[in-house]
Amino acid sequence: MTIIQKQSTQRPSLPHPIKTIKLTFLLGIYGFLLAISTFAFAVPESTEPPPSLTNDSIFETALNKLNQKNFAQKNQAITEFSNLKDNRVLNTLIALKEGELFYVKKTKQIGFSEKKEALYVLTDPVTSKIIGEFKKRKIKKISLNNSLRTLIRQTIAGLQLSSQDKQTRLDAATSIIKKPSKDLLPTLEKAIALETDETVLLRLTKARAVINISDPSADVRLASVHRLEGSLLPEIRSLLNAMLIVEDDGSFREPSEEVRAAATIALESINDQVQVYKFAENLFFGISLGSVLLLSAVGLAITFGVMGVINMAHGEMMMIGAYTTYVIQLLMPNHIEYSLMVAIPAAFLVAGLMGIIIERGIIRHLYGRPLETLLATFGLSLVLQQLVRSIFSPLNRSVYTPDWMSGSWEINGALSLTYNRLYIIFFALAVLIALILLLKKSRFGLQMRAVTQNRSMARAIGIRTSWVDAMTFGLGSGIAGIAGVALSQLTNVGPNLGQAYIIDSFMVVVFGGVGNLFGTFFAAMSLGIANKFIEPYAGAVLAKILILVFIIIFIQRRPRGLFALKGRAAED
Repeated sequence: MTIIQKQSTQRPSLPHPIKTIKLTFLLGIYGFLLAISTFAFAVPESTEPPPSLTNDSIFETALNKLNQKNFAQKNQAITEFSNLKDNRVLNTLIALKEGELFYVKKTKQIGFSEKKEALYVLTDPVTSKIIGEFKKRKIKKISLNNSLRTLIRQTIAGLQLSSQDKQTRLDAATSIIKKPSKDLLPTLEKAIALETDETVLLRLTKARAVINISDPSADVRLASVHRLEGSLLPEIRSLLNAMLIVEDDGSFREPSEEVRAAATIALESINDQVQVYKFAENLFFGISLGSVLLLSAVGLAITFGVMGVINMAHGEMMMIGAYTTYVIQLLMPNHIEYSLMVAIPAAFLVAGLMGIIIERGIIRHLYGRPLETLLATFGLSLVLQQLVRSIFSPLNRSVYTPDWMSGSWEINGALSLTYNRLYIIFFALAVLIALILLLKKSRFGLQMRAVTQNRSMARAIGIRTSWVDAMTFGLGSGIAGIAGVALSQLTNVGPNLGQAYIIDSFMVVVFGGVGNLFGTFFAAMSLGIANKFIEPYAGAVLAKILILVFIIIFIQRRPRGLFALKGRAAED
């Protein structure tokens, strides 16, 4: 009993306090190490949205805010656009500024609008896919207020001025010069601070000067005038001219005499440069007209020099070449860029074959009778014109100009050269060089020169003069066809196309010397340049009359032209 009672009254044993502290400490260290390892080896989550969200979702979210009635929402959308690096933003904002961004009333879907007859075609700005065609009452233009328009202009300018493309930045600066606004000045200052290209920086500083030209401070206006010195942009010349205008009350629009004096000096310097570039521009247009005259006259020079035939249907060979170009483009509408490459040999062959047919069918029966040849070819020209009217109708036809020939090369604000005329100049020179090589290096050229110099002797040594006549007439007509291809890029194609150049072609041939290619080249360039320099003072019609009178007087002094060619045609 004693033992049992002792065991029941004994207190249970507790853990030792020191052991408890150790255990707790170890568990704490273990938990701390576990937390550190979890943090260290865990893959961090990206705080940036995925690419799909950046490129599409954010853009679409901002876009959908534009069709809200609340202008504050639209303001927020434009601000979000300005922070978004996406090529679609600029196109969307430009369409919004130009009033070409609509939404469908029923679905609220936004799209670029393009009018197609009585319907409007909407294109999704996000996917660039066509949403559909709608009537005007089914869609509505996104409305703007003046505050939003200002913000849109600032955003567009900022996006363009921060573009990676140099030409885009230049165009943006030029756009600001054409339509200056004080609201764009902060954006412009930021762009000037970041710009590294000297050409763009110069254009940006001039844009800033155009904006500051209306500043209340005379010192700022004076500094702006000095910055604009030497600029050839028409807008800047107009701006300086406006500063010198006298108001109705007798006061100057620019109140500061010092600023007016600086503007006068700057304007005189600019006008002097403009005159120099105006001379260069007239020279370019004269050379381009001379190139057209060269193409139209060189074939006639060969025909007249070898055969002594006055071919009044030569202009219709040019017309045939132009219509051949038109037909070629109809046959290959999806390859307009390459149509001229096909049209040049095709026009040469078609016009050349027509020339051979004319020579074999009509001309060869009238050799030695120049008056009857002239009347026969004149009647033939009328027949060919009527034939074209019957086939293609009397209406003019437009020939598309390929993209690589469109536009102009802008050298500065006072001088720009159109690509189509530039290419025609090089093309005319290439045709002339090819023709010279043909006459100098080929057997056919040797026979042609022999017939030109002495037809009887050439026939005596076995040259088939009738064959040379046919091929020469075909060659001259083929070159006229090529000239028609070039003319199709400068004017509309119509039945009377050749009539505008036949007289000029004869003047070139007579002035340069019958049958002489170098004389034809010199005469064409001289008459083309003279015509373009006389036109601004006398007008187009009087300029042609003056040139005709000059040639008549010149022929009285030198009947054989500048560079006379010895041979049968000259002797006759």
